[in-house]
Amino acid sequence: MNSSSSQKTYMKMLYQLIESPDSTCMLVEVIATKSQNIEWKISLNGDIKSREEIRRVSIDKFYEIVTGDTNAFKNLCQVLPLVISDSIKSLNEDIIKNSVLKELQTFSNDVLSSLYLQAFKTYEWFNNFKIKEYM
Repeated sequence: MNSSSSQKTYMKMLYQLIESPDSTCMLVEVIATKSQNIEWKISLNGDIKSREEIRRVSIDKFYEIVTGDTNAFKNLCQVLPLVISDSIKSLNEDIIKNSVLKELQTFSNDVLSSLYLQAFKTYEWFNNFKIKEYM
Protein backbone atom coordinates (compact mmCIF):
# COMPACT_ATOMS: atom_id res chain seq x y z
CA MET A 1 0.00 0.00 0.00
CA ASN A 2 1.48 3.36 -0.95
CA SER A 3 1.61 6.27 1.49
CA SER A 4 -1.39 8.01 -0.06
CA SER A 5 -3.54 4.90 0.30
CA SER A 6 -2.24 4.36 3.83
CA GLN A 7 -3.17 7.90 4.83
CA LYS A 8 -6.60 7.63 3.26
CA THR A 9 -7.25 4.29 4.99
CA TYR A 10 -6.03 5.65 8.32
CA MET A 11 -8.30 8.70 8.00
CA LYS A 12 -11.30 6.44 7.32
CA MET A 13 -10.45 4.52 10.46
CA LEU A 14 -10.22 7.76 12.46
CA TYR A 15 -13.66 8.72 11.16
CA GLN A 16 -14.97 5.29 12.22
CA LEU A 17 -13.66 5.94 15.75
CA ILE A 18 -15.41 9.32 15.82
CA GLU A 19 -18.69 7.72 14.76
CA SER A 20 -18.27 4.66 17.01
CA PRO A 21 -15.83 5.41 19.84
CA ASP A 22 -15.92 1.82 21.13
CA SER A 23 -14.64 0.47 17.79
CA THR A 24 -11.31 -1.08 17.00
CA CYS A 25 -10.06 -0.74 13.44
CA MET A 26 -7.60 -3.18 11.92
CA LEU A 27 -5.51 -3.17 8.80
CA VAL A 28 -5.25 -6.93 8.24
CA GLU A 29 -2.15 -7.84 6.26
CA VAL A 30 -2.50 -11.17 4.47
CA ILE A 31 1.19 -11.17 3.56
CA ALA A 32 2.88 -9.40 6.46
CA THR A 33 6.60 -9.21 7.17
CA LYS A 34 6.02 -10.96 10.54
CA SER A 35 3.33 -12.00 13.00
CA GLN A 36 1.99 -8.86 14.62
CA ASN A 37 -0.85 -7.09 16.34
CA ILE A 38 0.52 -3.59 16.80
CA GLU A 39 -0.62 0.00 16.98
CA TRP A 40 -0.53 1.40 13.45
CA LYS A 41 1.75 4.43 13.29
CA ILE A 42 1.52 6.67 10.25
CA SER A 43 2.96 9.97 9.11
CA LEU A 44 0.29 12.59 8.43
CA ASN A 45 1.60 15.97 7.28
CA GLY A 46 5.02 15.09 8.69
CA ASP A 47 3.72 14.16 12.15
CA ILE A 48 3.65 10.57 13.41
CA LYS A 49 0.11 9.66 14.44
CA SER A 50 -1.14 6.58 16.24
CA ARG A 51 -4.06 5.40 18.31
CA GLU A 52 -4.36 2.21 20.30
CA GLU A 53 -7.70 1.48 18.58
CA ILE A 54 -6.12 1.46 15.10
CA ARG A 55 -4.08 -1.71 14.60
CA ARG A 56 -1.88 -3.44 12.01
CA VAL A 57 -2.54 -7.14 12.28
CA SER A 58 -1.02 -10.06 10.38
CA ILE A 59 -3.48 -12.65 9.09
CA ASP A 60 -2.38 -15.26 11.64
CA LYS A 61 -3.05 -12.90 14.54
CA PHE A 62 -6.36 -11.85 12.98
CA TYR A 63 -7.50 -15.48 12.83
CA GLU A 64 -6.46 -15.81 16.47
CA ILE A 65 -8.53 -12.76 17.44
CA VAL A 66 -11.58 -13.93 15.49
CA THR A 67 -11.51 -17.59 16.56
CA GLY A 68 -9.81 -17.43 19.96
CA ASP A 69 -7.47 -20.18 18.73
CA THR A 70 -3.77 -19.28 18.54
CA ASN A 71 -3.29 -21.99 15.91
CA ALA A 72 -6.29 -21.18 13.70
CA PHE A 73 -4.29 -19.90 10.73
CA LYS A 74 -1.72 -22.67 11.09
CA ASN A 75 -4.55 -25.21 11.06
CA LEU A 76 -5.95 -23.65 7.90
CA CYS A 77 -2.52 -23.78 6.27
CA GLN A 78 -2.25 -27.45 7.16
CA VAL A 79 -5.54 -28.28 5.45
CA LEU A 80 -5.03 -26.13 2.36
CA PRO A 81 -2.34 -28.34 0.79
CA LEU A 82 -4.79 -31.25 0.75
CA VAL A 83 -7.49 -29.14 -0.85
CA ILE A 84 -5.09 -27.61 -3.40
CA SER A 85 -3.55 -30.99 -4.19
CA ASP A 86 -6.97 -32.51 -4.82
CA SER A 87 -7.89 -29.57 -7.04
CA ILE A 88 -4.66 -29.75 -9.05
CA LYS A 89 -5.06 -33.49 -9.59
CA SER A 90 -8.49 -32.88 -11.08
CA LEU A 91 -7.09 -30.41 -13.63
CA ASN A 92 -5.50 -31.35 -16.90
CA GLU A 93 -1.75 -30.67 -16.52
CA ASP A 94 -1.69 -28.88 -19.88
CA ILE A 95 -3.81 -26.12 -18.38
CA ILE A 96 -1.18 -25.30 -15.73
CA LYS A 97 1.44 -23.58 -17.87
CA ASN A 98 2.53 -20.16 -16.72
CA SER A 99 5.51 -18.26 -15.40
CA VAL A 100 4.26 -18.24 -11.80
CA LEU A 101 4.40 -22.02 -11.63
CA LYS A 102 7.92 -22.05 -13.09
CA GLU A 103 9.06 -19.37 -10.63
CA LEU A 104 7.64 -21.24 -7.65
CA GLN A 105 9.46 -24.38 -8.74
CA THR A 106 12.77 -22.53 -8.44
CA PHE A 107 12.26 -22.42 -4.65
CA SER A 108 11.12 -26.03 -4.28
CA ASN A 109 9.92 -28.82 -6.56
CA ASP A 110 6.84 -28.94 -4.36
CA VAL A 111 4.72 -25.99 -5.51
CA LEU A 112 2.73 -25.93 -2.27
CA SER A 113 5.92 -25.75 -0.21
CA SER A 114 7.11 -22.88 -2.39
CA LEU A 115 3.87 -20.96 -1.86
CA TYR A 116 4.09 -21.30 1.91
CA LEU A 117 7.83 -20.66 2.05
CA GLN A 118 7.49 -17.39 0.16
CA ALA A 119 4.30 -16.11 1.76
CA PHE A 120 4.59 -16.97 5.44
CA LYS A 121 8.27 -17.63 6.17
CA THR A 122 8.50 -14.94 8.86
CA TYR A 123 5.40 -15.93 10.86
CA GLU A 124 6.03 -17.09 14.43
CA TRP A 125 5.05 -20.74 14.03
CA PHE A 126 6.11 -21.22 10.43
CA ASN A 127 9.75 -22.14 11.01
CA ASN A 128 8.50 -25.48 12.45
CA PHE A 129 5.77 -26.02 9.86
CA LYS A 130 6.26 -29.15 7.78
CA ILE A 131 3.92 -29.43 4.81
CA LYS A 132 4.88 -33.00 3.91
CA GLU A 133 3.52 -34.31 7.22
CA TYR A 134 0.01 -33.26 6.26
CA MET A 135 -0.14 -34.46 2.66
